[in-house]
Amino acid sequence: MVKATETNLAGVLEGKKQYQVPLYQRTYSWGKKQLDQLWNDIVELAETRRTDPGATHFIGSLVLAASPDFSVVGVSKLLVVDGQQRLTTLTLLLAALRDHLNKTGDRERAEGVYAQYLVNVYDKGKPTKILPTQADREAYLAVVHSAPEAGGSDAVGEAYNHFRSKISAADDPDDPHDLEEIENAVVRGLAIVVVTAEAGDNAHRIFESLNNTGLQLNQSDLLKNYLFMRLGEKADVVYESVWLPLEKKLDGENLELLFWLDLVQTDERAKQSDTYVGQQKRLERLKSVDEIEAEVLRVAKLGDVLATILEPAREDDGEIRRRLGRIKAWGSTTAYPVVMRLLDRRASSTATVEEVARALTYLESYFVRRIVIGRATASLNRTLLQAVGAISGDDPVDVALRDFLSRGRKYYATDQQVRDAASTVPFYWQGRAAQKKLILQWIEESYGSKEAVDPANLTIEHVLPQTLTQAVRETFATGLPDGADVTYEHERVVHTLGNLTLSGYNSELSNKGFHSKRTMLAESGLRMNQEIAAHDTWGTAEIAARGAALAAKIIDLWPGPDETVVGSVADEPSAIRAVVASIVAEIPAGRWTSYGEVALVAGTYPQPVAGLLGSYSMANAWRVLQTGGTISPGFRWHEPSRTDDPKAHLESEGLNFDDAGHASPEQFIDATELASLTGLDVDQAGWRTSDASSESGRTNNLKAQQLEFFGRVRDLGRATGTVVKYWPKPQPQHWLDISIGTGRAHLSLTVSSRTPTAGCELYIVNDKQLFTELYAKRAEIEAAVGSRLDWLELPTRKASRIIVRGNGDFRDADQAPQLAEWLVTTAERFAAIFPAYL
Repeated sequence: MVKATETNLAGVLEGKKQYQVPLYQRTYSWGKKQLDQLWNDIVELAETRRTDPGATHFIGSLVLAASPDFSVVGVSKLLVVDGQQRLTTLTLLLAALRDHLNKTGDRERAEGVYAQYLVNVYDKGKPTKILPTQADREAYLAVVHSAPEAGGSDAVGEAYNHFRSKISAADDPDDPHDLEEIENAVVRGLAIVVVTAEAGDNAHRIFESLNNTGLQLNQSDLLKNYLFMRLGEKADVVYESVWLPLEKKLDGENLELLFWLDLVQTDERAKQSDTYVGQQKRLERLKSVDEIEAEVLRVAKLGDVLATILEPAREDDGEIRRRLGRIKAWGSTTAYPVVMRLLDRRASSTATVEEVARALTYLESYFVRRIVIGRATASLNRTLLQAVGAISGDDPVDVALRDFLSRGRKYYATDQQVRDAASTVPFYWQGRAAQKKLILQWIEESYGSKEAVDPANLTIEHVLPQTLTQAVRETFATGLPDGADVTYEHERVVHTLGNLTLSGYNSELSNKGFHSKRTMLAESGLRMNQEIAAHDTWGTAEIAARGAALAAKIIDLWPGPDETVVGSVADEPSAIRAVVASIVAEIPAGRWTSYGEVALVAGTYPQPVAGLLGSYSMANAWRVLQTGGTISPGFRWHEPSRTDDPKAHLESEGLNFDDAGHASPEQFIDATELASLTGLDVDQAGWRTSDASSESGRTNNLKAQQLEFFGRVRDLGRATGTVVKYWPKPQPQHWLDISIGTGRAHLSLTVSSRTPTAGCELYIVNDKQLFTELYAKRAEIEAAVGSRLDWLELPTRKASRIIVRGNGDFRDADQAPQLAEWLVTTAERFAAIFPAYL
């Protein structure tokens, strides 16, 4: 049975009482914001009570339960199930008031505060009224007992010092009653509802109930509570010797991760959100205190393993330390269950150091090769959780892990698949930006360069620029056959592995042609850039050759699967190739589609689709044309004996062309119809949905994605921006307009669902003279912005635009945070620079 009583702080603290904060409670965590709010409320209440002595201020509830030694003669002891932060804070304030009174000579009142509210002065040992959890106890007791070390740098000490400062500032020498009024407001004016569970009630269940109704402790708090409530008299000893050292290694978030990683060792389906429920079911089978103690010891040992994963410097073996460092840098906890199992097996002497090092190498290789072939995240979580069981048997862990990853569709790319992907897959858009950069960085490290280059200053650079300016177009076209589609060829190779490098001069290099870039690349401390600079030209042939060379490096650095298990490459084609082939096979005679529409249905990009159709024989591949309905100049039949004109063949199938060689738009199949024919679902943005036939459904999905992304931009701008004064509510559209305090121009942030880019622009509403004035100061403005800008006068329109573009897909969960940050940062820079010119 539970009973509730309304009282004040005096009613809680006066008398022979002690409130014990259980081990499972969080350590004291109030900061300056909460302390200031409480102090301001108290000062306001003290002012009010001068004219209205009965005024009160409600500060919440205090939930108590019987302590195990409640019936001991002397001080009545109760467990604080909820409210320990407020209760601890208020007694720290009273201790600060006592010490200020002592310092200013009012020792009698100081002694009264000490005896009534802080300590049970007439009991043996003078036990404190509040007994915090072990982690806070030493600092708290130092404050209450006025020890020399009181007021340290911990949270308890900082709260005490904060109140000492506030009380000193509030003490008016000309007002003898001001501090008395504050004391009275604290102990008599703060209203508290005390909820007390009777002896025999389950405090753990009360704790759980509070969590369900708003306390919202994390799952490690709940599990800590469950374990220590069941430890009984052993709780203090186990906490001091085992749990407290664990908490010093891992914070609350990582403790929760630890419990989940432990759970998935035996249940691969366990979600991290279900950690508490899953662990509790397992722990309920433990009956004795000794079994619970053994469980805490086991978890603490696993905590050492996780601490090593999170801090690889703790690892003694050099090779394992290097591999752990790379896995941490990779930035995905997806790998942790496997890594934990590997290190745990080494700790239990069922795996050697060498075996674990090789297994970690296979794991790293698995991640790298998946990104290279464009399958960065496909089924990754499930695969790695299942791998935990695969390495738990008697086989050597390295052999077992490689064998498991090699079998079935786990996308552990073979050497041939790596070679193929280097020339077809847009590496720039695969996986997370940081992961792609790491792969290039690790390749560079393999050269053994003596000159140190700080990776923090490097970004991924396109050697052939992403933007096909007229100058770049002319240079690039010189290396192509007569009649080749320059735009198509550029799109086909620009994002592939062979065209990418690392540079600390991304903004300076930007859209410059190759001849302008060669000098910077030659002077770079990176070997890969020096090799690029050795070329006289940079076109499709050079990109293909470098892609092949980098593929060979990847194959050498990162061992592939066991191909005796995988089978030959011909027997198991890449997954994306199989999907494209199945889509293209459904195009009816007399109809046509584009590379982009096939890519939307396949969940990829036009470049790899074009590369696959050009490299492999697929039914109906000739019915896939360039945007606009023209046949690619590079089209070739895969059958060596075929020399017929593809246009004539398409016309024989019933497809109509105009005089300029464009296929009829009426015979075009868009992604929605193509998806319906294939039995797949697709939306306008290229992401699969549940309704392929609904045009409104497709549009609504894209609008929802735009709304969600610009909501992220707005929240980030409000949280971090300092120049932009107002971040407006976003609408379901591809732009967000921002005022900069003038009607002549505003900022417009944009995203594209057709190409993975975003833009920040100064949109000049109707003022060509302003555009001319700004353009005259182009060099000065670009230097201030730190980037080249696109200056679009738009002579046939009233508006003009000055734009900087960034790369990233706003629909991709991995890229969206980085892209939002770029937009906010760029908008802030524009807002700081352009108003001075307006």
